[in-house]
Amino acid sequence: MLLGSRWLLPLLTGICLMTAQGVLAQKKKSQTTTASPSPNYRNLFREAGYKQADIDAKLAKAYHDVFEGPNKVYFEVGDTMAYVSDVKNKDARTEGLSYGMMVAVQLDKKDVFDRIWRWSKKYLQHQSGPREAYFAWSINPQTMKKNSEGSASDGELYYVTSLLFAANKWGNNTGINYYGEARRILDAMWKKDGTGNIYNLINTDAKQISFVPEGNNYKWTDPSYHLPAFYDAWVLYAKDGHEAFYKECADTSRVFLHRACHPVTGLNADYTEFSGKPHDTRWSPSAFRYDSWRVPMNIAMDYTWSGKDKAWQEDYAKRFQGFLRSKGMDTYEDQFNLDGSRPEFILQAGPVKKLRHSIGLVSTAATLSLINKEKNSLDFVHVLWNAKLEPFEDGYFDPYYDGLLYVFSLMHLSGKYQMIKLQSK
Repeated sequence: MLLGSRWLLPLLTGICLMTAQGVLAQKKKSQTTTASPSPNYRNLFREAGYKQADIDAKLAKAYHDVFEGPNKVYFEVGDTMAYVSDVKNKDARTEGLSYGMMVAVQLDKKDVFDRIWRWSKKYLQHQSGPREAYFAWSINPQTMKKNSEGSASDGELYYVTSLLFAANKWGNNTGINYYGEARRILDAMWKKDGTGNIYNLINTDAKQISFVPEGNNYKWTDPSYHLPAFYDAWVLYAKDGHEAFYKECADTSRVFLHRACHPVTGLNADYTEFSGKPHDTRWSPSAFRYDSWRVPMNIAMDYTWSGKDKAWQEDYAKRFQGFLRSKGMDTYEDQFNLDGSRPEFILQAGPVKKLRHSIGLVSTAATLSLINKEKNSLDFVHVLWNAKLEPFEDGYFDPYYDGLLYVFSLMHLSGKYQMIKLQSK
């Protein structure tokens, strides 16, 4: 998920080698939690009055558009492999590849899942050296030249979780030992002690996921990488002896999000210190931009899957949706300062430097209606229902990042994005 995938690739190349100001890792007190209830995977589209046949058709069309249609981002290679590409930036990255695997396991598309995993393992996973079992985050799928050898921590987070879910859904005797592949990443992660400047994906002092598990980039984070519900899945299914640590990470992420999200608008910065304070980078002063779009969706997932921070999350959903509503349901833009004002610096998306009413943010904002108990919250669901994954009038189109967030959000709102439990034999 590195940098929200909207950046011009030349600015991204070699990101893992960049210099960042080191920050002191601040140890967080774990939040006291109770056992999570059984998840309630609501079909909010149905609750909003749409027919099940129409809901199924909308999700099927979205999947077709992103994975199979003329503007697809999924490309098969030979008989056994495939990749997902950020087509406008002409690369494949662990963000999209692992997203594609998560979509595939949730929608029971085993061949798609297996193809993406085989391609990822063959071309991006390091098989030896200090980075062993980690993945190069970006590659040109035409020349097969890696744009960076380093990792983006969220890619591994999604790989591990989707592999664990695949093991639960399909077992490990159908050609790929999914559990074994997930454990290989996790077991290697725990051996990264700074040798070669490579570290654990999770900063073990702060108990927070790192922006990059390398150098000074290990000492700060990206709020959109915080997925406490995924850690809860690791507690249940990783079985690697680190369950207590993963539980602490989940609790710490929830506390972190309280600090990272503005108390009035709910907006968070793309990059922050472990304290939640915005972290500026050499490419952008930190503000609510493309990476940040994922935070509301991640919080909605945690609310549904784990239910351990409901009071704060319900308040957050009201604040966030209330802020966007104040900017106009059909006109709110996609980058803000945390207080809701318009940023002076606009982060460029592909070849375009422009604020937009982007379907990616429209999609993730709608998932908060799973949390927001205000009746008018369904307005966001109706807006998403009527949204079109198609080019803007000026021709700009991002079927990759906008498209994947659109598919994920439709899955969440139709009850089709779940913590996949181990299937009983």
